[in-house]
Amino acid sequence: MTTEIIYKGSLRCDATHVRSKTRISTDAPVDNKGKGEAFSPSDLLAVALGTCIITTIGIKTDDWESSFEGTRVEVIKTMNQDPRRVGQLAVDIYPPTGIQLDDKQRKIVENIAHTCPVAKSLHPDLKQIVTFHW
Repeated sequence: MTTEIIYKGSLRCDATHVRSKTRISTDAPVDNKGKGEAFSPSDLLAVALGTCIITTIGIKTDDWESSFEGTRVEVIKTMNQDPRRVGQLAVDIYPPTGIQLDDKQRKIVENIAHTCPVAKSLHPDLKQIVTFHW
């Protein structure tokens, strides 16, 4: 088992990562009867994509001279209404100032952003826009 989820009522869940015992809570968003006091399940989808992209980049580039440590990733989630679903995830990636990569390395990194496991697991109708701010 990867996670255990307990529904707490009032549109709130507590999820526990079984191996580490790390806990997170979710709440329905304010535009869908929630309080917006925690990540919504669809927010976690955005988090999953952003963290998968930078983690996969880190795995690939760990032995390169230029480190991606300190990279900032911002994700904007846009919801569609009919049917209600995530319609777009816009991912902006800000590598550390002064990172030195040649054109080949940049292409490798940009390809990873589009082929990380989460990106490849999302439905093709979900628009993924990834922008690197070199």
